[in-house]
Amino acid sequence: MIPEFYTHRLEWLHHIERIGELLGRISAVEELSGRVPELRRSNRIGSVHSSTAIEGNQLSLAQVTDVANGTAVFASPRDVKEVENALAAYEALDELDPWSVSDFLRAHGLLTEGLINESGRFRTIDVDIVGPTGAVLHTGSRHEKVPRLMSELLEWGSESTDHPLVVSSAVHFLIEHIHPFRDGNGRIGRLWQTLILGQWRSVFAWMPTETLIRQNQAGYYEALQASRVPEIDAAPFIDYMLGVVVGSLETYERRTSEDASGVDVNGGVNGDVNERLLVLLREHPGLSAAALARHLGVSTRTAQRHRNQLRDAGRIRHVGPAKTGHWEVLDGQ
Repeated sequence: MIPEFYTHRLEWLHHIERIGELLGRISAVEELSGRVPELRRSNRIGSVHSSTAIEGNQLSLAQVTDVANGTAVFASPRDVKEVENALAAYEALDELDPWSVSDFLRAHGLLTEGLINESGRFRTIDVDIVGPTGAVLHTGSRHEKVPRLMSELLEWGSESTDHPLVVSSAVHFLIEHIHPFRDGNGRIGRLWQTLILGQWRSVFAWMPTETLIRQNQAGYYEALQASRVPEIDAAPFIDYMLGVVVGSLETYERRTSEDASGVDVNGGVNGDVNERLLVLLREHPGLSAAALARHLGVSTRTAQRHRNQLRDAGRIRHVGPAKTGHWEVLDGQ
């Protein structure tokens, strides 16, 4: 039986109330947007890019988009396979039961197929988690205990009366703490929280929570460690993840609001699209407006508008002839 492994905090109620407000606003805005499927697909690609990048994958956002579109990518075959696997796992979310051990193993198999020998199977050795300096940060549960612990964890999650936002974060933490697999524990932990939340509110299946985790990756690992020392209390990690969920919903609301209302970037709602456009132009300066639109999940006209706004703001400039030239990102401008 899983013992109590976190203390409740009053501030969680404020996060949960804020998330409820955002969900209501997003639902209303989505009704006005004609491109919800495109936005959600773009979010998912961003989530796959970020979740694999956290684990060291070198593919750029543009390359992950190409993999998703079935376009050949010249990169490390292992990195490409990791992204293909992650895309397959996220596509299978609707078929998975978050409280099923067999589905948990199946999802790990999708994430790691062709990458590790024990794909889709609990590890058969003991493992240490080491930091960048080589120091041991945490020792995973004894391998012979892993099947029982994971069964008890998922049973606990299915029966818990706490809010799904809290339960999903707590399950995510304990997956990382138990460390049930030789590899892929971070990816399966993030995927499983997405699955739990997606079954509570379908919009969470498309939320770019992994993107925000990657932007504050140090905070992610600090929250994990703070929840283990001096004794197990997942409260710091739950705090961190509730903040990530709030940020994820705010980002998605801005993007859907921009699409539905056409609010100008000077109003502050288009910053996410602009930043992603800058990333794409740094990596691929010759991309056309149509190609940018495909990568961003927006219309060609919207991509042109954002590109022109960045040009007028002095953040990019065009070099060479109109048809054969390229864009240069003016860092520090």
